Amino acid sequence: MQALAEQPVIHVVDDEAPLRRSLLFLLESMGWQAVGHESAEAFLAGVPDFPAGGGCLVLDIRMPRVSGLELQRRLLALELAFPIIFMTGHGDVELAVQAMKAGAVDFLQKPFKDQVFLDTVERAVQLSRERYAASCRHQEARAALARLSAREWEVARLLALGLANKEVGRQLHISDNTVHVHRQHVMEKTGTGSAAELARLILRADPHGLD
Repeated sequence: MQALAEQPVIHVVDDEAPLRRSLLFLLESMGWQAVGHESAEAFLAGVPDFPAGGGCLVLDIRMPRVSGLELQRRLLALELAFPIIFMTGHGDVELAVQAMKAGAVDFLQKPFKDQVFLDTVERAVQLSRERYAASCRHQEARAALARLSAREWEVARLLALGLANKEVGRQLHISDNTVHVHRQHVMEKTGTGSAAELARLILRADPHGLD
């Protein structure tokens, strides 16, 4: 996917200016594109679109007013799937566990080594690329299935469940020939060549699409 060639963006959210500047300098010195934010509110004021090239959010777990955990909750509510790396101080392990349970990629206890930080960012960016690619496949599958008429969708779902043309016809009270015509249309519109491919397409669009 060509969009994935775009450069990842690393967002650093920390109210401690010296640490924030230090991390931005480290990231930029390694060739990453990095953006700093002095607070969760500053980040939320201009929540960026998730970059096609991937990226992640490096987030202090304790900040005044809006904490790192609260920012994580708000991003989840907005369905913004930024991989999050939390930075924690001594005694914040319980909070870090909460963050991990809510989907954080990892947490780093301050002070941490530069290489450990960079390795963790690399893993988070790779995860973001995988999530973006999966999201693209999901949207493409939904778009393909949206081309089907209501009757074609009924036929497609039954075919994907492994039913033969005759069985599909019996269930929908239509002739074998009509099923055959609908089947051809379904395959042409979705770009699939078999019931197995059709099933995979439906599941990419909706994991519960064949329930």
